[in-house]
Amino acid sequence: MFKITPNPPEADRISATTKSKTKKQDEAEKRALDFYLLPKQTQAEDTLQPDQLFTVAKNADNESLLANLSETLASADAMISHLAFDLEGPRRHIALGVQQLIELSALLANRALDNVDPR
Repeated sequence: MFKITPNPPEADRISATTKSKTKKQDEAEKRALDFYLLPKQTQAEDTLQPDQLFTVAKNADNESLLANLSETLASADAMISHLAFDLEGPRRHIALGVQQLIELSALLANRALDNVDPR
C-alpha cells in the first residue's frame, strides 16, 4: 500500500558541541587556505611607480642621506671633469656647465650636512 505522508525526517544525530567544533574547524581551514592561496599584497603605504627601479630606505637618517648625496655628487664631479678635458668645443662647454651644477649641488649638500651635524 502507498503511504500518502512522507516518512518523518531522521533526527540530527550530531550533537551541539560537535557542530561548534566543526564550525570552528571549517573557519580555521578557510583561514589557512586563504592565507596560502590568497596572500595579501605586501606593498608600501605609498604605491611605487611602475617605472621606479630604486627606492631609499625609509628608516635612513638625514645625516646618512646627506653624506651619501655628497659622495655621489663628488663621484659625478670626477667623472664629468675627466670627460670635459677629453672634449673640445661646445660639448666641452656643456660638460663644464654640468660640472659646475654638480659642484654647486655638492656645496648645498655639504651646508645641509653641516646644519644637521655641526662639528
